[in-house]
Amino acid sequence: MSDCLFCKIIAGDIPADIVYQDNEVLVFKDINPKADVHLLMIPKQHINSLEQLNASHHDLISNMMLKLPILAKNQGLNGGFRTIINTGKDGGQEVFHLHMHLLGGKNLAGF
Repeated sequence: MSDCLFCKIIAGDIPADIVYQDNEVLVFKDINPKADVHLLMIPKQHINSLEQLNASHHDLISNMMLKLPILAKNQGLNGGFRTIINTGKDGGQEVFHLHMHLLGGKNLAGF
């Protein structure tokens, strides 16, 4: 989608501090971090939100979920981390491209 911020990052049109990528996902540092470590994991395939997932996305989502603990460990988050998926406007989603937040570190605020 040409107007999607995250699609533009995937295409290389907008710079990002990339931490990891493979043929399915891209992981980069959030430009407005809410914790010492705040990464965003996005699928390279445009999917608006969690609500748009279907059975064809099974392998993609499994891959994303299994990579989160590896990324956390690589970021030094050995004592734990938080993951967040905001879904829809009322769920706090601001960029309508599915993304998972990975947060952790000493400055992780409580709920």
